[in-house]
Formats: sequence, C-alpha cells, structure tokens
Amino acid sequence: MYATRVSRRVQAPPHAVYRALTDPDAIAAWRVPAGMSARVHTFDAREGGTFRVSLTYDDASATGKSGGHTDTYHGRFARLVPDALVVEVFAFETGDDAMRGTMTLTTTLTAADGGTDVEMLHEGVPDAVPREDNERGSWMALDQLARFVEDPPASRAPEAE
Repeated sequence: MYATRVSRRVQAPPHAVYRALTDPDAIAAWRVPAGMSARVHTFDAREGGTFRVSLTYDDASATGKSGGHTDTYHGRFARLVPDALVVEVFAFETGDDAMRGTMTLTTTLTAADGGTDVEMLHEGVPDAVPREDNERGSWMALDQLARFVEDPPASRAPEAE
C-alpha cells in the first residue's frame, strides 16, 4: 500500500468547496474520471454516515475493479469539519484480493487569497492500483472540482458566492 498527495488552488471560498465535497449531486458531477459516469447509490454526509458510489467506464470493453466495466466503492465519513476537512474511509467492492483494503482520503481546505487551497491525501491505496493512475485520477478530480465550484451551474450560482 502507498499514499499520494495532490493539491490545487481553486477560486471559490471554502464553504463552496466543502459543499461540493458533501453533496451527492455534486460528487456525481465532479468526482468522476474522464471516460466514466458516476452513480451515487447512498450518501449520508455526517460523521459516521455511509456512502456507496459506482463509476462506470463509457467504453464497454474496459474492465472495472468490481466486475464488468464498473468500479464500485463504499465507506463512511470518519470526520467532517465544515469548510475545512473531510475524511472518508472506504474500500472497493471487488473479488480481487490485490485490490482489497481500506483506504483513507483526507481532503483539507485552507482559505487562500480569495480562494481555497485543496489538498487530497490518499492513504492505503492498494499496490495493484498503479501510482500514476491514482495521481492522475486525483489531479483530474481536483481540476473538475475547480471547474464545478468556480463556474457553478446557473441554478446554484448565488450559493457559490
């Protein structure tokens, strides 16, 4: 197992970023790699609350960690500090022993120059997940998060200010 750490500044206040981390519709919109779609099955954003999410490859020939062409993971929110911290503990749903294990994703938000520095620390990543893939996925997620909170859909625009 290994850990990765990525960070990025987004031009939105911490409360807007935190909301995007704790809203199931937002998660389905931004926390999905390119070439995949997301389905949020359950999502109870409170300490101890659980979640379950499936990511499905658009390319039906791609192989998922959970079978078919889908990666499904489930877990719980271990710690939530409004506008500052989200700690998620989760695991892939898989029959592959090399992909099993509990991972922790700690997302820290720090107000900075009118925006927010977002740091994602991903710990306990199974060695079977190539480090480059984990890092690329994390960077992709941060870029999509930035787009989501910096240019929110018109129906959410007043909330993001």
